[in-house]
Amino acid sequence: MLTDYHNHLERGTLTLDYLRKFTDEAARKGIQHFGISEHAYHFYQTKNILSNPWVDERRYYDMADYVRLFHEAWDAGIDVKMSIEMDYTPGKHEEMAKFIQSYDFDYVIGSIHWIDDFGIDLAEYRKEWERRDLYDTYRKYFDQVVTLAESNLFDIIGHIDLVKIFKYVPEDEEFLLEQYDRATTALANSKTCVEISTAGLRKPVGELYPDKRLLQMCYDKGIPIVLSSDAHVPEHVGADYDKAIALAKSVGYTEIMTFQKGERKAVPLG
Repeated sequence: MLTDYHNHLERGTLTLDYLRKFTDEAARKGIQHFGISEHAYHFYQTKNILSNPWVDERRYYDMADYVRLFHEAWDAGIDVKMSIEMDYTPGKHEEMAKFIQSYDFDYVIGSIHWIDDFGIDLAEYRKEWERRDLYDTYRKYFDQVVTLAESNLFDIIGHIDLVKIFKYVPEDEEFLLEQYDRATTALANSKTCVEISTAGLRKPVGELYPDKRLLQMCYDKGIPIVLSSDAHVPEHVGADYDKAIALAKSVGYTEIMTFQKGERKAVPLG
C-alpha cells in the first residue's frame, strides 16, 4: 500500500480537470491513498491565524470553493482525500482548532514554515540565514515541532526537518541529535504521524525529509509514518518513491498509516 497525502493545486486551478491530472498520476504510479492538502494560508478563513505581508499577498481562496471541489470529485467517482496543510502558529491553538473542526477533513497536516517573521524555506528570505545564528534558528524550529506535537491538533507533521532546506545544518551532531530527540519524544506522546517526503530531493538540500537519524528515532519510539511527495505539479506525484520506501525499510518500518475522515489505519508498506 502506498500513500501520497501532501499535494497542492495552487499552481493551477481549483477545478475538477486540474485535480484529475493529479489523481490520474497517482493511479498511474500505483498510489492507492491520495490526498490534496492545500496551504491553509491561501484561504480567507485563516486570516486570524497567520497574517504577514508575504502570506496576505497569496490569500485568494474561499474554503467553500475548496470543499465544493472535493464533493464534485466524489460525485464523479474520484477517490481523493480532503486535507489542509496548516502553518503551525504558536499562540493560535484555539483559532487553529476552530478552523480544523469546521471542516470534515480526512486528515490535517501541520507544518512549520515560519520562525517569527522569518520564512525559513522561502527564496525571498534566503539571505536571512547568513544574518541569523544557525543554532538559535534550529532550536526555535524544533521548539515549534515540540509544541506542534503537544497541541495534538494534527494527524501528520509535514517535512519534519524542513529547516535544512538550504543546506544550513549545524556541525555539532550532539546538538542536532538533541533536537531530534526532544522532537520525537513529543511526537511519540501525540497522535501525530511523520511523513517521509521526497520533496527534499527537489530542493537545494537534495535529501529526503527526514534525515535518517531522525527517522530512526521515530521508528524506535513507535511514531507512525506516511509517504508524501509534496507535489505542486502533477508530474511530481509519487516522485522518487523508491528512495522513500528504501529509507523507511532501512530503519525498520513495515507499515504506513492511511486516513479516512480522521480515522487512521495501519497497512503494510509497499
